[in-house]
Amino acid sequence: MRLGRSRRSENVEDRRGMGIPRGVQIGGAGGLGLILLVVVGMLLGVDPTAILQTGIGTSPSNPTDQALPRGSGPDSIRDFVSAVLGETEDVWTEVFRASGRAYVPPKLVLFSGAAESACGLAQSAMGPFYCPLDQKVYLDYSFFRDLDARFGASGDFAQAYVIAHEVGHHVQTLLGITDRVQRLRERSGQAAGNELSVRFELQADCLAGVWANRADSARKILEAGDVEEGLDAASAVGDDRIQRRTQGYVVPDAFTHGSSAQRVTWFRRGLDTGNPDVCETFSR
Repeated sequence: MRLGRSRRSENVEDRRGMGIPRGVQIGGAGGLGLILLVVVGMLLGVDPTAILQTGIGTSPSNPTDQALPRGSGPDSIRDFVSAVLGETEDVWTEVFRASGRAYVPPKLVLFSGAAESACGLAQSAMGPFYCPLDQKVYLDYSFFRDLDARFGASGDFAQAYVIAHEVGHHVQTLLGITDRVQRLRERSGQAAGNELSVRFELQADCLAGVWANRADSARKILEAGDVEEGLDAASAVGDDRIQRRTQGYVVPDAFTHGSSAQRVTWFRRGLDTGNPDVCETFSR
């Protein structure tokens, strides 16, 4: 990606190296269960502690040193995240302005190991997620190393896609979509609730594509191979691919984020058009 001319956002809270919140024990997930949690939690918009269900105790260590990808220093990580976040702010500010709305950007919290959020405890094993209660994106950058090693999704645009997807959830929150979907899920059975969750996540994928299209049109941020990186990342986190890898078979009724094909299709739809109006996943 070409981010040299991109404006750096000031909405990054760098909590790396601050240690594990006092009285919190990190653990409770391992092996195939950890692989599933990493990716399911990656694009989560609900209380992450409900998934991990960890106990409370005293953390035996601080995993700060393990939080950085090889070849990436703290300053370069923050600079990259700030540049991508700044690009999302510029794009969505313009989109909202064109519709007579004001865009209030989210904060992005960089952490290592664990961090407190209004949605509960953020842990590295969950991957990046957006908390609508405090309107912040939580990111332990070591997630991208896991995404590369376990699912073969690598590259800077793959990482930018993940951040843009979480910002897409913020856009949904500002537009009132998050609350509406939550109310519908509360009145729905398991199967219908899962279907709503899939449509919700696919819309965020589409919005991430809209962002990439508009940012590239304005500042030519994409290089050769970047689109393929983004599509690979969208495919890597499809429910069918995760289920096949973790349990050996696929259960479509249990999908909560969409199949690999669906995720690629909706990300590509936004990327090709740059039009948020095409991201109406709930009417299809």
